[in-house]
Amino acid sequence: MFRAARNAVVALVILSTGAFASAQYRIIYSATADAHADITQAIHTATREHKRIILDFGGNWCGDCQVLDIYMHQSPNSEIVAQHFVVVHVDVGRFDKNLDLAQKYNIPLKRGVPALAVLSSHGKLLYSQQHGEFEDMRHLDSASLTSFLNKWKS
Repeated sequence: MFRAARNAVVALVILSTGAFASAQYRIIYSATADAHADITQAIHTATREHKRIILDFGGNWCGDCQVLDIYMHQSPNSEIVAQHFVVVHVDVGRFDKNLDLAQKYNIPLKRGVPALAVLSSHGKLLYSQQHGEFEDMRHLDSASLTSFLNKWKS
């Protein structure tokens, strides 16, 4: 009897944890988006609003990309992003999509994702992550993103 009750409790915990985890999962990178057109639109918006552009290369399957997205939506990062940046999420699929954009913006995908590039409001490359700085995002804290954003805001 005790074993059955314990197993029921364990099952409930597992189910509720799974439901919580799936509720936290977000679709960040659209599989149907045209990243080239999104970047062109971001340049128009950034020019008009006097902001810089962050290109966020990653995939929805990537846990570190999910953590980066969570950190981008936390204070003070969300305020910094809203005030200083236009963000474009570039889907890399399973490292088989938008490879031309990764090459154009000097993103070495072999180092992992997420990987960020910062562009001027006119689309000029100012910075690209060359050493997988955020590819282990789950072991970094939100402050590491805050430092990055403060360094590259206009």
